[in-house]
Amino acid sequence: MKLKLLALAAIAAASLANVASAAAIKVGVAAEPYPPFTVPDSAGHWSGWEVDLMNAICKDQKLDCVITPVAWDGIIPALNAGQIDMIMSSMSITAKREKVVAFSNKYYVTPAAIAVAKDSKLGMTPKDLAGKVIGVQVATTNEAYAKKFFGKTSTLKEYQTQDQVNQDLAAGRIDADVADQFTLADFINSKDGKACCKMLGALPYDAETLGTGIGAAFRKSDTKLREEFNKGLADIRKSGEYDKITKKYFNFDIYGG
Repeated sequence: MKLKLLALAAIAAASLANVASAAAIKVGVAAEPYPPFTVPDSAGHWSGWEVDLMNAICKDQKLDCVITPVAWDGIIPALNAGQIDMIMSSMSITAKREKVVAFSNKYYVTPAAIAVAKDSKLGMTPKDLAGKVIGVQVATTNEAYAKKFFGKTSTLKEYQTQDQVNQDLAAGRIDADVADQFTLADFINSKDGKACCKMLGALPYDAETLGTGIGAAFRKSDTKLREEFNKGLADIRKSGEYDKITKKYFNFDIYGG
C-alpha cells in the first residue's frame, strides 16, 4: 500500500512538473551575442538591456519566461511553428514582418549607422562608398537599408552574425559596416573596436526598411500574450523601472519619440 501511494505521489508530481513546464513562456532571442541587448556567457546565461527588460515585464505580468536561443534567420519560422512563444530580440516592426507575425507596442527605436576603419577617409553617402564592399548581417533591416541605399553602387557582403561583420571590418576584409547604431557603438567602444575602427554616425532614418521601432513578435493568434506584454511594458514605463534599467546601459533616451 505504501509503495502504491508513493507511486501515485510520483505520478502527481510529474504531472505538476509538466503543467509548470507547459506554462513557461519560451522567449526567442538570436543565438549569437548582440551587445548590449542580449549577451550569453560561457555557461549559457544571458544578460543585457533586453534581458533585463524582459524579466521586468514578465515579473509584472507574473509570467514564467525562459530565454530560448534560435538562429536569427529562422527565428520567425520557429515562432510560427510553436517552437517558441514570442521573439524579443531587437526585431524591427516592419510592414513585411507584420504580414506573418503580430507585434507588441514598440519598446525602443534605433537608426542604422555606419562604421569604417580608423584611418579610412571614406564618407557615409552612396557616392562616398561607390565601388566599396559593405558588410551587413543577413535577414536584418540593416541589410534591407543597405540594399536600398547602397546596393546599386557598392558590393554588399552578407554575414550570419553581426560579430562576423565586425571582425571582417577590423581585419580589413570589408570597407564599411552598416548595423544598428547602439550595437555598433558597443563594438566601437570595446577594446578591439577602439583599436581598429570608427563610427561615422547614424544614417538618415528610413521607415520603409527600418520600420517604426523595435517590438516583441507573437503568433497572430496569440492575442492574450501580446496584450499581457503590452500591459507589462506600460506598467514598467509608468513605474520608472524602464528608465532604471535603461540607465544601466545607456546615457540617453532609447525609447524615442
